[in-house]
Amino acid sequence: MLRNNYTGLAGYSHEPTVPPVQAAVLLVNLGTPTAPTAGALRPWLAEFLGDPRVIEYPRWLWWLILHGVILRTRPARSAQAYRRIWTREGSPLRTGSEALTAGLQATLARQRPDAPIRVALAMRYGGPSITETVVQLQRDGARRLLVLPLYPQYSATSTGSVIDAVADTLKTLRWPPELRLINDYHDDPGHIEALARSIESWWTENGRGDALLLSFHGIPERYLHAGDPYFCQCHATARLLRERLGLSEDQLVISFQSRVGRERWLQPYTDATVRRLAAKGVKTLDVACPGFAVDCLETLEEIAMQNGEFFTAAGGESLRYIPALNASREHIDSLAELVLKHTQGWPEFAVDYDAAAARQHRVASSRRAKALDA
Repeated sequence: MLRNNYTGLAGYSHEPTVPPVQAAVLLVNLGTPTAPTAGALRPWLAEFLGDPRVIEYPRWLWWLILHGVILRTRPARSAQAYRRIWTREGSPLRTGSEALTAGLQATLARQRPDAPIRVALAMRYGGPSITETVVQLQRDGARRLLVLPLYPQYSATSTGSVIDAVADTLKTLRWPPELRLINDYHDDPGHIEALARSIESWWTENGRGDALLLSFHGIPERYLHAGDPYFCQCHATARLLRERLGLSEDQLVISFQSRVGRERWLQPYTDATVRRLAAKGVKTLDVACPGFAVDCLETLEEIAMQNGEFFTAAGGESLRYIPALNASREHIDSLAELVLKHTQGWPEFAVDYDAAAARQHRVASSRRAKALDA
């Protein structure tokens, strides 16, 4: 952790090594396997599906199902899906998240040029893990930490799990950093504007379809009844986006994707919705996924490929996927604005931050402590 080089009182001095980084922003995304193979998918799925936040079944029962059935069959099927979207650079979620992290770092450095601010990326499942990233940030001198899960809408299955992992990590640290968490940003004006501009820009280049479908990741319906706000926040995002784009309820439709098992999930289901719209005469369907900050398996393979096939098989002509915000300028700027909003009061993020004065203050404090030891 942080090493202070003391050599005065009882063999120690009050001259600490002052690391250059004093504040950090931690972006957290879901994670991805290291390769599109069954061997790489198996441990990743075991970690993901073994999270009690994701699957709320009795642990003994779920352990039997997971290890006795799912991990014997699903890795091979998932690997086949991942191979359809894998790029030369690797997983789209990993490379897209890294580009977003670099873009946010550059933007904050430009907006606060003298401030020691680090932007880092961690994955909830797989690597780089939350634990190793937070520990490294602390070793580098981060004394304030803002955690930004890249899930605009809160769910216990996503953001809640990130909070668990951060808390578990901080419990192991002798001197944890000051902590702030962004719980959600589903209705943040800057985020809604970024989504709207992205869709409008895509329409300018490609023309506008007959309808716009917003597809969000689904969760079991019983999670909603247990108090999870995700369903309501998805609808709030859709309403704000509909108002910003000036669309009617018939022109902008909402659905939920990625359900598994026989349990009832949030409805309407995306696969049933695209078939229904095709049957109603919609020929060109545009689909956006505002719950995903970066393109991944669920957007590139499940929506653009699988549901595209469902749509045409039901009589539609073209399902056109509108890419996630990814590392676009609109996305980076909206996240930078969000970060500055949630770090008010922290000196490193202040407009008038004086790096030289901060350094002098630390040196003066060290000298006063040394004088007291004399």
